[in-house]
Amino acid sequence: MTAHASSEPTQATEAFRRTRDQVLGFGGDVDRAVREFRWPQFDGAFNWASDWFDAIAEGNDRPALVIIEDDGRVARYSFDEMFRRSQQVAAWLAQQGVRRGDAVLLMLGNQVELWESMLAVMRLGAVLMPTATAIGPSDLVDRVERASVRHVICNPEDAAKFADVPGDYTRISVGDVDGWLRFADAYAGRDDARLPHPGTAPDDRLLLYFTSGTTSRPKLVEHSQVSYPVGHFSTLYLLGIRPGDVHLNISSPGWAKHAWSCFFAPWMAEATILIYNYARFDAAALIEKIREHHVTTFCAPPTVWRMLINADLSGGGGDLREAIGAGEPLNPEVIEQIRSHWGLDIRDGYGQTETTAQIGNPPGMAVKVGSMGRPLPGVPVVLVDPVSGERVQGEGEGEICLDLSQHPVNLMPGYLDDPERNAQAMAGGFYHTGDVAIRDADGYITFIGRTDDVFKSSDHKISPFELESALIEHPGVVEAAVVAAPDAVRLNVPKAYVTLASGWQPDAATAEDILRHARRHLGAHQRVRRIEFAELPKTISGKIRRVELRQREEELADTPRDQRDEWRDGDFPGLTGR
Repeated sequence: MTAHASSEPTQATEAFRRTRDQVLGFGGDVDRAVREFRWPQFDGAFNWASDWFDAIAEGNDRPALVIIEDDGRVARYSFDEMFRRSQQVAAWLAQQGVRRGDAVLLMLGNQVELWESMLAVMRLGAVLMPTATAIGPSDLVDRVERASVRHVICNPEDAAKFADVPGDYTRISVGDVDGWLRFADAYAGRDDARLPHPGTAPDDRLLLYFTSGTTSRPKLVEHSQVSYPVGHFSTLYLLGIRPGDVHLNISSPGWAKHAWSCFFAPWMAEATILIYNYARFDAAALIEKIREHHVTTFCAPPTVWRMLINADLSGGGGDLREAIGAGEPLNPEVIEQIRSHWGLDIRDGYGQTETTAQIGNPPGMAVKVGSMGRPLPGVPVVLVDPVSGERVQGEGEGEICLDLSQHPVNLMPGYLDDPERNAQAMAGGFYHTGDVAIRDADGYITFIGRTDDVFKSSDHKISPFELESALIEHPGVVEAAVVAAPDAVRLNVPKAYVTLASGWQPDAATAEDILRHARRHLGAHQRVRRIEFAELPKTISGKIRRVELRQREEELADTPRDQRDEWRDGDFPGLTGR
């Protein structure tokens, strides 16, 4: 550790800044952005915390992080405060034995210690493993073992989960726990100290993320010092964040989207990250916070957007300039409601834990309702025929892939210690996302579904998303998941598992009303023929596990009709004959 002194910009700092300014300068000229963008090159070491954050934060009194609590308390931290506090934490963690290359499990909520820890671990050259607080002890055993975790930082209420998690790892608590180190002791150190650059190479490991496991055992995604910290230039362009903006993203710590929009992209733009911690979601309260705190860019999953349109939107969106959806495509009704009340298009984007944003509707590009947009600058997106393995030229349908010959910077190096999955994911010179999409004549890409989710019925290909989009426009439907139900005549028929809104009864009348609604809004070959009311199985990150529903249908295929808790279109005379 050396004494504090103003640092001279490094080559890496200047290269990063040039690219950042180039991305901001593209504005709405998407064609120019795709044509001219180039990923920055680094002559030697690169560390995002040391080379970028410290360079913009030291001496900068503008707000970097604002956290609003449910009870009205507001905590504000300037860039300079985050610089100094995270330096203190880094120096203290080094004293506790955190070394370059060590995996550090961060199990924290939306609290300042999370941001301090991420910066501190990063500038030590150690490896971040953000983990959701919803994870239970059995999952932690798997994570600690597979990632070779050397240190754990969590809150007191989660410390007990580690009682039966074996391993020789340092235990640090943000609060008092017997036998655990106190995170607060970090603040006793000097706040005018600076750690030396850790010397991390661009391809050194930085991040470990477990995927949410919608179809199988969670994969352990490895990211390098550049694949996320630099790769998020595509995300920055998609979000449209500018210096001085206030950015609000609805996402839980521990998942990749939180790093996308609550850490890297806003601070790449030198914008303020706004966090709203609520115990129970309240659409009206969220809208109030957006207006009160002058939010300019807002990103939220479809579930939040669907709840927002049921609130009073008449007061406008305040200073909101950019509205972004993430996680899955939005249905047209939500887009139209926000457009008519707030005068904003919700711009969709697409990416994965394994990558940053790949496809999107950046500011200034005409939005086609239902489409994810076009490939983003620097991201070599192609569609590949899943049968032939050949690229799809022009209009057509195929699996979304990245061309590995173009060395996509924003792609993970691979799944940690998993050669079989790596071979599958990188087969044929492409990175395979496992998602199927269709591309139109203008190059816009529209999501169809996971390769495992799309199925055939009477020789017609069925995309569950299209059917689910129609179903959730019914006022009684909160959520819907459509899967293939085996059928002796049609091979499969679409069956909808539906979670009902408050006040709706899971009875025959509701079933008929929803089936009739679907019939009016879908083509004959897409007809939903069965419906069952249920709470949908989900991962801890909130993604629907359709694989469980598919397995259930296969297991129930030979079960007599009177023993199945479902309604069919044939049960209602008015729905037959089509």
